[in-house]
Amino acid sequence: MTTYWAEHAWLPTGLATDVRFEVVDGRFAAVHRKARPVAGDERLHGVVLPGLANAHSHAFHRALRGRTHVDGGNFWTWRDQMYAVTRHLTPETYFALARAVFAEMALAGTTAVGEFHYLHHAPGGKRYNEPNAMGHALLAAAHEAGIRLTLLDTCYLAGGLTGDGHLPLDEVQVRFSDGDVDTWAARVAALEPSLTTRIGAAVHSVRAIPRDQLEPMAQVTRGRIVHAHVSEQPAENLATQMYYGATPTALLAEAGLVNDRFTAVHATHLSDDDIRTLGRQRATACFCPTTERDLADGIGPARALADAGARLTLGSDQHAVIDPFEEVRGLEMHERLTSNERGRFASDELMRAASVDGYRSLGWNDIGEVAEGQVADFVLVRTDTVNTVGSKATQILYSATRSDVDLVVVGGRVVVRDGQHELGDVADLLSKALADVREHR
Repeated sequence: MTTYWAEHAWLPTGLATDVRFEVVDGRFAAVHRKARPVAGDERLHGVVLPGLANAHSHAFHRALRGRTHVDGGNFWTWRDQMYAVTRHLTPETYFALARAVFAEMALAGTTAVGEFHYLHHAPGGKRYNEPNAMGHALLAAAHEAGIRLTLLDTCYLAGGLTGDGHLPLDEVQVRFSDGDVDTWAARVAALEPSLTTRIGAAVHSVRAIPRDQLEPMAQVTRGRIVHAHVSEQPAENLATQMYYGATPTALLAEAGLVNDRFTAVHATHLSDDDIRTLGRQRATACFCPTTERDLADGIGPARALADAGARLTLGSDQHAVIDPFEEVRGLEMHERLTSNERGRFASDELMRAASVDGYRSLGWNDIGEVAEGQVADFVLVRTDTVNTVGSKATQILYSATRSDVDLVVVGGRVVVRDGQHELGDVADLLSKALADVREHR
């Protein structure tokens, strides 16, 4: 048993002071408010938050940070650069890069990540001897980095969508595809969860999965969590309307994919009917504010979705920034830009999006709260740094950054202490991994 005393801790009922808690076998065994520290307690000076969940990640996109801003363009021109990175990824280089990226997430306070995984095969679409070699690389990387991973194994069957129909896979996209839903499902069935990993599913998008394959996807994923890119770009909506006469959300709902285990990633350009559908089904919308502004995607209707009954989560997607505080602030700040009003989300709502609802969207139903019986994932944020000194503890989400994270505990295991990851110099890990990716031919 390990005992802690915290100056402040964010509990399910909100922020509390003088909180003492016990961790036994990786779970919170007891949580006491207004308690005095006792001998043997580890004293935590700052604000203890529940573990922060990154519900949408593409680990290999980290190779593009700071390298795509010279020539302007839009999402589609950025995508060409992203596709170029895939040419240099093998199971070995993918493992090294993902391990460093996941360690960077842990340093920032992320304790669980949903990896939207579609880079399945070798260049040219050739199968590895182990069909899940790339997925296993991600699972192993997360284990070494000390964070939870939900592998959102992604079905990808077509090369895009125009008003005339679906395009064939190009020379890059053949790495992403298993050919059909049944072959995809058979490969995924061989993946096994562990104490710190879950296996989920994803529809890449309605651009990549033709309408007649969406219902089979719903059938083979019944009872599982399913994520999908939804309406990230106006061009996606236009092509879907022109060819199918429906929105992406409507197509997914028609197939039976939209339910309380479904997450619409980005959900940027939704119709009023889309918002009502997602809300009525108690689905989740995952916003990635730093990516959505980096790629000039737009600002999604977060407040409207929440009011309609949808749950909200957050992701870092392409990792232009890995900072969960920047993402959670982005949810509120983007709303301020579109509404000309402040305080569109209460702090407790933001905390839920960053923690417990993120966990639940990734298939973890007993994590994300500092509460008795919950798995002990938590983060300590300092309140004496140049960023946070003088801030009210209740408003720490508005002043803290990744650099203010002092302690990260995952299932009772200390992964980050004094702002240092157990793997050592994460910048060095990133530098070496990125060099290997760029030099590999």
